[in-house]
Amino acid sequence: MGLFNFFKKDEDNWFVSELAFENNRTKQMQMTPLTIKELKKIDVSEDKELKLEYFFYTNSDKKANAFAQELKKLNYEVKSRPSAGDKKLFIITGWTTKMQMEDSIVANWTKTMCELGYGFDCEFDGWGTTPNQ
Repeated sequence: MGLFNFFKKDEDNWFVSELAFENNRTKQMQMTPLTIKELKKIDVSEDKELKLEYFFYTNSDKKANAFAQELKKLNYEVKSRPSAGDKKLFIITGWTTKMQMEDSIVANWTKTMCELGYGFDCEFDGWGTTPNQ
């Protein structure tokens, strides 16, 4: 059994459908260049390196913890906990290592996060950053 099939055994408890994943990935890929454009307006150049804050949701503590462990392997800061707004949801959030704020680098990272999250039945809810790090 592959790593990305680990949680697919229990389809009744599946959080992110394939269609929802595809729609979310499309939305995230459309939003990323818009966010980069806004960062450029506040003088964040493509050669600037920043950490990105990321957000994922899922429907079980087990999935959240497994995904958090995977993100730690990337040397990301990560926390998982029940969502404050909905106790049936779990949030995985944290900060990446620094990356260049070049369009294609951030777009590739966004796509990878959508796909990696889906493999652990977690939905990527986007990213943000602060320019003065």
